[in-house]
Amino acid sequence: MANGKINKAFLQPGTCVLIPNETAGPYPWTMNNSPFFRQDITESNPGTPLNLTLTVVDINNNCDPIPNVKVDIWHCNKDGYYSEYNNQPGYLGTQNHSGETFFRGYQITDALGQVNFTTIYPGWYTGRVTHIHMQLWLNSVLKATSQMAFPDSLNTAVYNTSLYSAHGQNSIVNSTDNVFSDMTNTQYEMLTVTSNGSGYDASLTIGIALPTTGVINLEPETGGQFKLGQNFPNPFINETSIPFTLKEASNIKIELWDITGRKVATISRNNLSAGEHSIAIDLKSLGIKQANYAYQLEVTNSVGTFMQCKLMTADK
Repeated sequence: MANGKINKAFLQPGTCVLIPNETAGPYPWTMNNSPFFRQDITESNPGTPLNLTLTVVDINNNCDPIPNVKVDIWHCNKDGYYSEYNNQPGYLGTQNHSGETFFRGYQITDALGQVNFTTIYPGWYTGRVTHIHMQLWLNSVLKATSQMAFPDSLNTAVYNTSLYSAHGQNSIVNSTDNVFSDMTNTQYEMLTVTSNGSGYDASLTIGIALPTTGVINLEPETGGQFKLGQNFPNPFINETSIPFTLKEASNIKIELWDITGRKVATISRNNLSAGEHSIAIDLKSLGIKQANYAYQLEVTNSVGTFMQCKLMTADK
């Protein structure tokens, strides 16, 4: 990488293509509240460590990285069960995990179009080969729903280890899986995985198509009630401002979250008028340090409550 940009000469061949669309599966992501902005999604659940790096690029603009993409991921635990859902069959019997949140989380892509997650190597369940689900959102617009695949040989090796061996080997491989059997597309969903001694590092370049006439201005998740701008300046040293526009008089709340998902600051304002506004952020007064943060604007008015999140960088 150089000058804050991806060195495109090192992109894997064929990675600057549209990510194939896949099903969200039987246990899809349904959590959009801010506590799930987090890098570590394990919640101390056991499994072989997996460091996951995803890079989002624009296939309509020379593979340039895309910042401020919300990347949701979710996958099963080492035994093949998902959080959040009840009545899940499996080799350990039917299990209920309603109200649990393990192996679900989201990050916002940085200036290099990247997000990083700390997780484990997923297990498997009857009917599917090993996989991780993902959805990508830009300006609150869903741009892609897809899945990530793992090499068959690596699945075999991992499931022979003591942490996973009780479940045995999966008879389904990528070529016989009902999602990945189209290997022409699966090559764009296949993670590059390398051993790091204690676990694995995995990466994938994800191509999405931005509008050629500019980024979408309408933001459906906001209900059309506000527009959240990028903080300026960004990166910043000590002070920055968060601009936003309200459709009608509203109460607002801005929350800052660090990369681990810990809330570090809350700023509230009541009875703001319709129109343009800006909230100043001062690191010293908030008692926080230089790092990457997600900032979420929550707007409450006569229509309801709406939220949107973007990423900021406090520099040294």
